[in-house]
Amino acid sequence: MSHFTHMKTRFQNLFYLEKALNRLNIVHEEKLFTNSEIESSKTNLIIPQSNGYDIKFVWNGQEYELVVDMSYWEQPYPIESFIDKVAQQYAGEVIIGESQKTGFQPIKYQQNADGSNTLILERWNNEKIVTNA
Repeated sequence: MSHFTHMKTRFQNLFYLEKALNRLNIVHEEKLFTNSEIESSKTNLIIPQSNGYDIKFVWNGQEYELVVDMSYWEQPYPIESFIDKVAQQYAGEVIIGESQKTGFQPIKYQQNADGSNTLILERWNNEKIVTNA
């Protein structure tokens, strides 16, 4: 008997969530979902598993919830570690993406041996200095 677990997340942006999964080399696919309760169509992410019990990030109207049958978890690490890894990469992608909107560019993104990430951004001021003579 299947028993699905719904885990709340803070993932609200599909673009950054996909980038985080890509950075972790987690194979996933998009699936369009129409929810009459929310009255909109939203793309969900599916992480296929060989046993047929896929992991899903499903839009609940506010965020992407992780939906999984814990009895059929087939990932190389526990679900808590999985969520932590995705959340860490998601945060990095949000920082990079949002800072680029204000002119910053990432110059270094490094995953450290202790599991942390180092992110260095820079922005140059290209405005001309005008002097009145």
